[in-house]
Amino acid sequence: MNHTLHNVIQQAEQVILGKPHQIRLALACLLARGHLLIEDLPGVGKTTLAHVLARSLGLQFQRIQFTSDMLPADILGVSVYQRDSGEFKFHSGPIFAQMILADEINRATPKTQSALLEAMEEQQVTIEGVTRSLPTPFFVIATQNPTYQIGTFSLPESQLDRFLMRIQLGYPDAQAERGLLSGVERREIVAKLSPQMEAAELLALQQQVKGVFISPALLDYVQAILRHTRESARYVHGLSPRAGLSLLAAARAWALLDGRGAVIPEDVQAVLPGVASHRLQSVQDVQTSNGDKLTRELIEAVPIP
Repeated sequence: MNHTLHNVIQQAEQVILGKPHQIRLALACLLARGHLLIEDLPGVGKTTLAHVLARSLGLQFQRIQFTSDMLPADILGVSVYQRDSGEFKFHSGPIFAQMILADEINRATPKTQSALLEAMEEQQVTIEGVTRSLPTPFFVIATQNPTYQIGTFSLPESQLDRFLMRIQLGYPDAQAERGLLSGVERREIVAKLSPQMEAAELLALQQQVKGVFISPALLDYVQAILRHTRESARYVHGLSPRAGLSLLAAARAWALLDGRGAVIPEDVQAVLPGVASHRLQSVQDVQTSNGDKLTRELIEAVPIP
């Protein structure tokens, strides 16, 4: 593994205790130029993980706390009339940063959620007829509470599909929780973290991810996974071509984190739950978020060539 990436992971594991796999998935998502959705109960470390990644990667960071009364202009910005000059001056919103934490995104209305669509897909925003580019690199890390909680609005499929991965942190194990309860306050540790790389180095690593080799046999395996989801009566909809591209990008990043120059089937299996869990629904129980179970079944159902 790249020495700098090792330092980033090591620093994150000092704050987010007992979650090495989730930390690697989150980092793989960013290396693959993807946006990350963290869905879980309040208080398990979703926001803390976003802060740790931003500090460790040396990125300009903005947190947006989503609420039911928030408007798109609160995110994108607004033009204000200047009486002295007689002109309108644009005041940029918090979206103009390298890493955005969209905290509790599903507490905002669908109209406000949709303000992120263009930014996440094209790395630009169009405001009052003017298109403005966003910084490079640009990532959105969104957190959301379970949809059964009061005051939440489910993200539509078009919004969910903009996230390359969805992960869950879950409760810590007994040893990790003991460390949390008896250790230093997490906020104090995060405040003392130092950047382990610069934005330019992160961009270079993203280019390396693109160069990780994928064999024809590996492509056969990924296509078999996609085909199974489309032909099986188990799913409401099969995985789209964009989901397939996301799966390959994430697998390349996972291989890079392991220090390899080629993707193996185990890389695909490692990232598949994160890439596919928010894109698959069971026809038996559409209302239940059971994507993780479905992806486990999918891995078992599709043999490695």
